[in-house]
Amino acid sequence: MAIGALAIGVIIGLAGAFVRVYGPRWARLLVTAYVEFVRNIPLLLIIYFVYFGLPLIGIRFLDNLWSFVFALALYSGAYLIETFRAGLEAVNAGYIEAGTAVGLRRFQVARYITIPLMFRIVLPSLGNTLISLFKDTSLASAISVTELTYGAIRINVNTWRIIEVYTVVGLMYLATCYLIAGLLRLLERRFAMPH
Repeated sequence: MAIGALAIGVIIGLAGAFVRVYGPRWARLLVTAYVEFVRNIPLLLIIYFVYFGLPLIGIRFLDNLWSFVFALALYSGAYLIETFRAGLEAVNAGYIEAGTAVGLRRFQVARYITIPLMFRIVLPSLGNTLISLFKDTSLASAISVTELTYGAIRINVNTWRIIEVYTVVGLMYLATCYLIAGLLRLLERRFAMPH
């Protein structure tokens, strides 16, 4: 769930970041409004809006899992817009000028220079977003998506071993987050910006 939401969120984030940095004023205002709106309301409210609200206007998903992934993607997209915007603004203008000087068009400069450098710059923040999204998947239980927390709730209904069950679930989240963080550190070292 987290990886799917991150993939969609990256698309939203990249598009929004390019609009925030290079777009016309009216488009920048729309993207800024989206970012501020989504970042300042609880994720659970977004989940409920997508799951209960969108079907009322005719937008339906295959099942509750996809509505949750879409809600999580909308949420992560708002954060990633700001992450990617900061990354785009951090790319040294000299690289862009060099690309233009050798005859690259604006799209080619973005494709071969700006975006790869931006991803190297924002990789640590992107990793933090993935870990946060993984932990946020626990909210999927609010709309009956079967995942770790929902499984714990179902076990508690039958056994009433609340402390043991939630301790194990917490340790599973902790171990998984440490594993993800370790893998991300390897990626960060591999793709670190040269000094």
